[in-house]
Amino acid sequence: MVKSIGIAKVTFLLVLFVSTGRAQSIFDVTKDGAKANGPDINAALTSTWKKACASATPSKVLIPKGIFSLSPVTLEGPCKATIEVQVQGTLKALSGAGETTEDGGWVTFQRIQGFTLSGGGIFDGQGASSWGACGNDYCKQLPINMRFDFITNGLVQDVTSLNSKQFHVNVLGCKNVAFRRFTITAPADSKNTDGIHIGRSSGIEITDSKIATGDDCISIGGGAQNVSITKVTCGPGHGISVGSLGQYEREEPVVGITVKGCTLTNTDNGMRIKTWPASYAGSASNMHFEDLTMVNVSNPIIIDQAYCPHNDCNAKHPSRVKINNVSFKNIRGTSATPVAVKLACSSGVPCDGVELANIDLKYIGKEGPISSECSNVKPKVIGVQSALACGSPTAAPSRKA
Repeated sequence: MVKSIGIAKVTFLLVLFVSTGRAQSIFDVTKDGAKANGPDINAALTSTWKKACASATPSKVLIPKGIFSLSPVTLEGPCKATIEVQVQGTLKALSGAGETTEDGGWVTFQRIQGFTLSGGGIFDGQGASSWGACGNDYCKQLPINMRFDFITNGLVQDVTSLNSKQFHVNVLGCKNVAFRRFTITAPADSKNTDGIHIGRSSGIEITDSKIATGDDCISIGGGAQNVSITKVTCGPGHGISVGSLGQYEREEPVVGITVKGCTLTNTDNGMRIKTWPASYAGSASNMHFEDLTMVNVSNPIIIDQAYCPHNDCNAKHPSRVKINNVSFKNIRGTSATPVAVKLACSSGVPCDGVELANIDLKYIGKEGPISSECSNVKPKVIGVQSALACGSPTAAPSRKA
């Protein structure tokens, strides 16, 4: 069994590596030639980073207030001591498609142990002119605003990602990284601008954050384990998603996802688990969605194991991703679609251990009564109005739910 490390333990780890009892050495990019409202600061930032990373004592890279132009850059460890990047001003990407780092990012933080990103600053991807460059498809030539690759013991707080050309944040191969008071802003029509995508990482926490974008607010990919999402507001966007899963061979399992105390407003989906038909084998288990508020949300609760956004899949063959031990508890609010609960599980590997408890959703449209659609699943149902109970008998509400 994979155990959650919990917020308290993450906090302890972060305090441990930030507060070492030694003062930080401050490395200011303006000392290396960076100028607000001036030319590209890539060379200055890279130089400042190298000095700070080589410091034997805890260090801070400071980007002061002002607007700084920045071309794609990778800030890479390992560093000799813990390191913080404090962005007080605004970093502006080049307009248009531009270039990317080797891994497809605009600003990439990579292979660092004991890392903090803070300062109240803004990463402005200037994405408006690039949205839709590849239609609805992922666009390799467009950069992700921020990449966090192979970070161990990290904290990202009080930072804003604005108008990314593609994904705002990609988290890959990370361990024990927390996002707090993190803001993501882009309009509803910004294509492929997922807020935070998490893959092959463990111990990731997202809390007290605001995400408004044109795709999934948070998407959880293969190999994500022990992910905790609490007190997040999402909308506009496509909701909070696990998946899509099963598209790639030898995809690592998803285990231990908790979403709690979040509010979704005007989103295309609520809590969604999605897998491809005719997929490779895989699994997703121990996923729990609790104490959630839906405001005018389409598809508030959905498992879609025939996910095929471009209608070019072999739908005759069912998904081979096994979904097990999933609960939706204490979810209330309003649905923009008459089908408020849809559990479309695979006929090849039906869902097991699914629970619906204390669901109180009201349909605010005019297309008929509220309803549920369920296949290849027999959920345990407690305290749910019959229309949302998948045709199952419903038990009285549980105080423990």
